[in-house]
Amino acid sequence: MNRLSVLLSTCMAASAALFSAPAFAATPPHFAIQGDQFLLDGKPYVIRSGEMHYPRIPRADWRDRLRKARAMGLNTITTYAFWNVSEPEPGKFDFSGNNDIAAFVRTAQEEGLNVIVRPGPFVCAEWEFGGFPAWLLRTPGLRARSYDPRFLAASAAWFKRLGQELAPLLSTRGGPILMMQVENEYGYVGNDRDYMEAIRKQMIDAGFDVPLFMSNGPGPTWMSRGALPGLVSVINFTGDAKKTERAFLRSAPMMQDMPKMAGEYWSGWYDRWSEPHKTRSTEEVTGAVGWMLDRGISFNLYMIDGGTNFGWMNGANNDDAKYLPVTTSYDYDSPIDEAGRLTPKYTALRKVIQAHLPKSERLPEPPTSSPTMAIPRFELHEAVSLLDALPSLSKPQTSLVPHGMEAFGQNYGLILYRKRLDADTKGTLDVSDVHDYATVLADGRPLGTLDRVKQEHAMPVDLPAGSTLDLLVENMGRINIGPGMEDDNKGITSAVQVDGMDLTGWTVYPLPLDDLSGLVFKADATPNDPAFWRGSFTIAHVAGTFLDMRGWHKGNVWINGHHLGRFWNIGPQQTLYVPASWLRKGRNDVVVLEMQPGGSHAIAGLKDPVFGTATQ
Repeated sequence: MNRLSVLLSTCMAASAALFSAPAFAATPPHFAIQGDQFLLDGKPYVIRSGEMHYPRIPRADWRDRLRKARAMGLNTITTYAFWNVSEPEPGKFDFSGNNDIAAFVRTAQEEGLNVIVRPGPFVCAEWEFGGFPAWLLRTPGLRARSYDPRFLAASAAWFKRLGQELAPLLSTRGGPILMMQVENEYGYVGNDRDYMEAIRKQMIDAGFDVPLFMSNGPGPTWMSRGALPGLVSVINFTGDAKKTERAFLRSAPMMQDMPKMAGEYWSGWYDRWSEPHKTRSTEEVTGAVGWMLDRGISFNLYMIDGGTNFGWMNGANNDDAKYLPVTTSYDYDSPIDEAGRLTPKYTALRKVIQAHLPKSERLPEPPTSSPTMAIPRFELHEAVSLLDALPSLSKPQTSLVPHGMEAFGQNYGLILYRKRLDADTKGTLDVSDVHDYATVLADGRPLGTLDRVKQEHAMPVDLPAGSTLDLLVENMGRINIGPGMEDDNKGITSAVQVDGMDLTGWTVYPLPLDDLSGLVFKADATPNDPAFWRGSFTIAHVAGTFLDMRGWHKGNVWINGHHLGRFWNIGPQQTLYVPASWLRKGRNDVVVLEMQPGGSHAIAGLKDPVFGTATQ
């Protein structure tokens, strides 16, 4: 008997001894773990879960997506709790609007779904900095995801505040939250048990008194490094039925006398800029889910609805020291697509789940797919140069040498480093390090770009004295897992040199671009440097759409004040999803920040997304 069963049995025995009369018999907990089974109201319970992330779906669409998940046959929704969206500055918490995780959980309950919450503090999720707030990087030497006391003090405050939101929603208090996860896939990167124990204790101290569990890759290597005694261990993997069987066989020694569960079965995959679009076959996914249901194994489909990395919130990978940012779309080839439409994968999974339902359970009919619409091509006739707009966008600061944006109190966006050259400057301009995409300009004239994806950091220059050198650097998303994550500061992180000599005395313009209301556009302007372009379109009814950005180069899009995210012509993503709830009948305003001159200044809305790279 494992530790969990011992604790449960001890509690029940004590209750029975104290109250021997039937009227005072101990009431079993709503959700419990006993031996190799999950129990719901004392009866064996197979968790059929799907992952859905509240910041990736507009709040107006939560109920629709949750209702669709329930109709597919799921009985549970799993979500991370995203620290960086809820504590954007130290001690300043925001659980309003799309950050309202408690409202998301309540909506799931109203739609007949239980909930599993994974509160981190690390979430990975191909999300900016793995869910950590960027302000952690303002403290030199602080090591996120470690036993560093400065980090643990910050994570404890996060859990404590999150507990105030979620405590009434725990199953121990009549709510839908059945379980919570400690950390996330820690076995991939470390084996510091003091750190893992500290996180577990912080969660308990925050009032999370539901069963806790841990997730790791399959097999004894990852599980032994990333698990704690007394906690259920679940495994994260993908593949067909045969690979699913192998994953559980490999993990069996670490899953004895506990329920078997796929904490993440990857039902699709995500995209990274410049790589081919990723999908996973319906046959593979349904075969694996059928295999698990045949054996009463619980699962969580990652993802049931991937959603979108709106704004600046995409993460990045660091594969073999190569930086690879994730796209704005997080469609993930999910059963419910980015626009809320039901896919063939959804229909096939519903059929498999339906065939395994208890006789007493009936699935609701699926809602209709969310509609999308085409929008005729429209021109963006008004523009303003980013350099001309600097006074309305930023307050300059001075610095002897360049520093990352975190040193200037900035978390996301772009940052401009300006230097007036005191002497003729000829040689190799070397920027170390470029995090992540730099546009180099002299007197407002583009000289070229330095792209971290391509590991570029140097270019030749020949500039006369008195020239103004501008280095405009975009944060393309912080690394969300693995080496390099702990010090992925953004902007210019070290030095700027020409032929080995440092350039000093910089004026720095932080550009978070969280307020564009001060921009002054001019009709028929033709800037030849990074610039904002503005246009509008009119619609008679509202539905989701995909803005076709083919013909543009690289940049960001805002619609009616909502930051849709990034576009980049290298693909694979060529369109940007616009939720229906962000549109309005009548006029809709679009602002595009285009980093390169030339190209198209027109956009159309499409019914379907477009994926493709320059080589496809």
